[in-house]
Amino acid sequence: MTKSEKNFRISYTDALNPSQLKAVTCTRGPLLVIAGAGSGKTRTLTFRVARLVEEGIPPGSILLLTFTRKAAGEMLKRASKLLDERCERVAGGTFHSFANMVLRRFSSRIGFDSSFVIMDRSDTESLIGMLRRELGYGKLFGAFPKKQTLATIFSRSLNKSLSIEEVILNDYPHFEPFMEEVLQLYRAYGKQKREHSFLDFDDLLILLRNLLAENQDVRSSLSRQYQYLMVDEYQDTNAIQAEIIYLLAGPEKNVMVVGDDSQSIYAFRGANFRNIMEFPKRFPGTKIVRIEENYRSVQPILKLANVIIDRAAEKYTKVLYTRKQGGVPPTLVRAADENHQSRFVVETIKKMVRKGIPYEQIAVLFRAGFHSFDLEIELGKQGLPFVKVGGFKFMESAHIKDVLAYLRVLLTCADRLSWYRILLLIENIGPQTAQKIYDTISKKHTAKEGINAVRPHKSYSKPFGRLNTLFQKLDVKSMSVAQLGEVIIEYYGPLMENRFDDYPKRMKDLEQLLSIMARYHRVDLFLADMALEPPNTSMDDVLFAGSSSDNRLTLSTIHSAKGLEWNSVFIIWALDGRFPSAHGLERPEELEEELRLMYVATTRAKEYLYIVYPMQVYTRGLGMASCTPSRFVEGIPETILQRQSFGRVNRQRFYSHDDHYWR
Repeated sequence: MTKSEKNFRISYTDALNPSQLKAVTCTRGPLLVIAGAGSGKTRTLTFRVARLVEEGIPPGSILLLTFTRKAAGEMLKRASKLLDERCERVAGGTFHSFANMVLRRFSSRIGFDSSFVIMDRSDTESLIGMLRRELGYGKLFGAFPKKQTLATIFSRSLNKSLSIEEVILNDYPHFEPFMEEVLQLYRAYGKQKREHSFLDFDDLLILLRNLLAENQDVRSSLSRQYQYLMVDEYQDTNAIQAEIIYLLAGPEKNVMVVGDDSQSIYAFRGANFRNIMEFPKRFPGTKIVRIEENYRSVQPILKLANVIIDRAAEKYTKVLYTRKQGGVPPTLVRAADENHQSRFVVETIKKMVRKGIPYEQIAVLFRAGFHSFDLEIELGKQGLPFVKVGGFKFMESAHIKDVLAYLRVLLTCADRLSWYRILLLIENIGPQTAQKIYDTISKKHTAKEGINAVRPHKSYSKPFGRLNTLFQKLDVKSMSVAQLGEVIIEYYGPLMENRFDDYPKRMKDLEQLLSIMARYHRVDLFLADMALEPPNTSMDDVLFAGSSSDNRLTLSTIHSAKGLEWNSVFIIWALDGRFPSAHGLERPEELEEELRLMYVATTRAKEYLYIVYPMQVYTRGLGMASCTPSRFVEGIPETILQRQSFGRVNRQRFYSHDDHYWR
């Protein structure tokens, strides 16, 4: 240990492996850290925060950007435990929350008032749907894209830096006949946002990028304020986020980005694989550190993962290894058909559980959500408990959105979207009536005054009277956030009961929402956080409030499983046309991402890994057809990926050969 190292309170050389130590102690200039799966990426970032503070860097001049508030909070909390409370003063958060803060500070430069309203995805779709109806496209064209698809087209255009025309031609060619109408709706959407001071998630990033690019004084001010930048999961950034980092970097370019090119799997969300590959070109003089020691999986699993990713055409070469001893080779299982695939998974899981592996440490992963349908039926027959995580994250569910709408109009009486949501819950009030009522309300300064000014028609006067009574009770100044929530939920309960068959489950979600509200002292801060990143994800439009200790196995798409780990993992439908998908086979760049997706799936497993595919599959028009295993695993030597068969194929019966693992 050098003399200078002895002056640090934390013994970094003892706490970190050599690669982690190099990443932590290299604090000047641009640094690219390629952190392999399970290699202690979070630990590395945490120690680097502490190191910078120990070196005397003012905490406020360090900016840590992550993709979730929770990730940033956890890292800073851990750093504080390592060192002291100074680490909690480090600026940390998501790109969107950082953009929100900066844009409010410099709102005059972007032509908005500092009280602009943030729209989440659900709000965006509601506004687009409203404009779609007003422009008459829903009636004129039966095949015109729905509001959800339009929102995706608009967002993809910005995130991928493509024109609306390019997105439609590339991804939705069947909508080409409506190109001009889509463009007109897009222009109307932009105009509506400007008129009402609405910003959607994409606007936050676009406006921040433009603010930095077009205002040298703002860029210099922020660069002086944040002299040390750290970015987590850099492989998941889009082109706009990468440009924001470039513009924020000061003259010394003290930028550290951490990521794994082998886990870049979110192109459909706008993530740009080129960002991490071209970082050294954008920041000349970049030092590259590879962290390859894995703390999650046994060596046989890592050996397979290394072979799979070695097939990638473009990559930062790395070889994962572990000091863990033992482990059995992963198994490629050929099942007779889809049902035998499901039965193999169920039978093997039952053996695992009998040998002491809890359900919660077992996961079944798949390329697309519908791949698990047959398995779900088989699990139900056998009475095995499971939870399914879909292929995408619901930003909010309907009943949560409803409750938030009441709070939003308390702060902004002219919030048209929220009033529409509230009014359309009332029987006999449709879009036209809601618009008339809104016209009256919007002329007043407060929701209480506005709702009181309405003279309801007798067809809905009684339920409208209940709504009026609600707003007379609500007082932002004298009531806490939780108290406001309790009154609103008491009013909303009967409406929810009439609207949803599963209202008891939804009521539990609202109770969870109240506990979240209790953490806040101001309604505006609560709503901003809920819009920027809700604290839970929903499933089938219902928040899943189950405890992480629930002893249920997990069914998940691979995209949803990234960042997670289990003792035992099954990857099903590993055959060409399913994984990789038929669509992925058509484009080289998409096939490369599918390969990375297989790598992500294999590296979720700690001890046991099964890759399963059905040998025969029923297809419409062809009947039963023979299939071949995924090209990502075909041809791998049996010493690395052993073979096994299950079920009856061509009159020959095959049984599981892995019983010796569980005896």
